[in-house]
Amino acid sequence: MRRLPRYALAGFIAMAVSEAGMLAGIEPFASFHTPIAWTGYILFVDGLVWRWRADSWVQSAPAELLFMAVFSVPLWLVFECYNLWIQNWHYVGLPDNPWLRLLGYGWSFATIWPAIFETGDLVSVIRDHRAPPRRRVERPCPPSLTAWQWASIALGVVLLAWPLVWPLPYLAAPVFLGFIFLLDPINARLGGRTLFCDFGYGRLRRAENLAVAGLVCGVLWEFWNYWARSKWVYTVPVLWDWRLFEMPLPGYLGFPAFALECFTMYVTVRCLLWRGEARAISI
Repeated sequence: MRRLPRYALAGFIAMAVSEAGMLAGIEPFASFHTPIAWTGYILFVDGLVWRWRADSWVQSAPAELLFMAVFSVPLWLVFECYNLWIQNWHYVGLPDNPWLRLLGYGWSFATIWPAIFETGDLVSVIRDHRAPPRRRVERPCPPSLTAWQWASIALGVVLLAWPLVWPLPYLAAPVFLGFIFLLDPINARLGGRTLFCDFGYGRLRRAENLAVAGLVCGVLWEFWNYWARSKWVYTVPVLWDWRLFEMPLPGYLGFPAFALECFTMYVTVRCLLWRGEARAISI
């Protein structure tokens, strides 16, 4: 087994220092704990994956990892736009300086997709860490769309339009499911990897890994957010007295679905804009 890369140790130290600085109210950790901790987490988890598998985002696909981080920002802004209608969360304790505020937003949002996919890789490694290290190979899905896939697209359109036409604070679920149904069949047509294709071949591993990764990241997001000075606060009127950190307990059911949605949204962007070799995601 390989030694843990130095950047992984640096990531672990960044998480620990930021956590201590945030709890002590020391800047910049109090205001920037979320992006600092998640950057450290991504580096640390990537190092663990590399140590066990000899294949990781940082080591094997650094250009695509950067591409993913850049597009993680506009992809998350899609959900921020929906939040203007359903009003499920808002931010408090942000820096007064608008440039620092924008830096915090951009840096934090850039870690979302890398964190999900790195954790998905880690889940995969834990599941088969006794197997010899090997590069994961994916088979493309047939590009023709079936009647079921057209129905899925229609369902996705309905789910995503629903909160815009009839905005209510209870309608987060359609937003965090709609892009799965809308984009996964389109990804097949674009020649990308799809969840429907995985299911059709009896391959559940990626969906399982991503679902676990979403829940793990969700708990960490809420844990690191809870004591931070700059943080998000929920206004979801669902079981408000039953919370773990800021999130009402039923909300944690949305994180596995969000991870699957992250996959479908990123595959669409990758099919349209990425011109390099596409690395396997969470298998």
